[in-house]
Amino acid sequence: MSKITVKDGTEIYYKDWGTGQPIVFHHGWPLSGDDWDAQMMFFLNKGFRVIAHDRRGHGRSSQPPNGHDMDTYAADVAELAKALDLKNAIHVGHSTGGGEVIRYVAKHGAGRVAKAVLISAVPPIMVQTPNNPEGIPLSVFDGIREGTATNRAQFFQDFTIPFYGYNREGAKISQGIRDNWWRQGMMGGAKAHYDCIKAFSETDFTEDLKSVDVPVLVMHGEDDQIVPFPLTGQKSIKLLKNGKLISYPGFPHGMPATEAARINADLLEFIKS
Repeated sequence: MSKITVKDGTEIYYKDWGTGQPIVFHHGWPLSGDDWDAQMMFFLNKGFRVIAHDRRGHGRSSQPPNGHDMDTYAADVAELAKALDLKNAIHVGHSTGGGEVIRYVAKHGAGRVAKAVLISAVPPIMVQTPNNPEGIPLSVFDGIREGTATNRAQFFQDFTIPFYGYNREGAKISQGIRDNWWRQGMMGGAKAHYDCIKAFSETDFTEDLKSVDVPVLVMHGEDDQIVPFPLTGQKSIKLLKNGKLISYPGFPHGMPATEAARINADLLEFIKS
């Protein structure tokens, strides 16, 4: 297995296929690089070099007790980009991975990043605060913490239903997609997943969004029940200097899996533009 060891001794697992311009995929909570299979295969066959890592504590990366915060996640990506000598790269992040992308590009991306993509992503900030009164109450995230800490296996099974919009009338439920989400989640560490909830819900990415100069595509489902579009994507696009928004009526949070053909086509158009 391909791994790098970062400064604090944590091993970060990654997949690196093909040649050409690199596209780096950043997964959501509590998943792994496997969540990008449909995108990895599509872009590999289009002549790109495709890379996906497992965030620390997730998937096949090691499970340290500490470092489960956005600054460390971004620093891990910076070490991976340096180790693989990635230049002119496109960084694509889903959900929590979108936060990781914008923090990485803002803090470490100079000279290495061509474009960025935020899909169903958590920026600017999800939690309700005095400065973000329309945000999601902290009690909601406390509930996710409780489920993760006390009954993770069942909680993760249940979480797939709103994640993929399978509770909507007429939805065609894929048991394989649900099982794959659960498989990925259970590969990671409970403490990493618990700590990451604070990272994805309470980190404020406002200044990161404002500071990034490269072109950024924001893609968001309008029926996202996990990371609601009006609180996130709709706000992020207003903070970006060089942003483009595509919103999708009826699409769920997990649209890279359920709507892969459409997402892949729009990604390719942006990358080639």
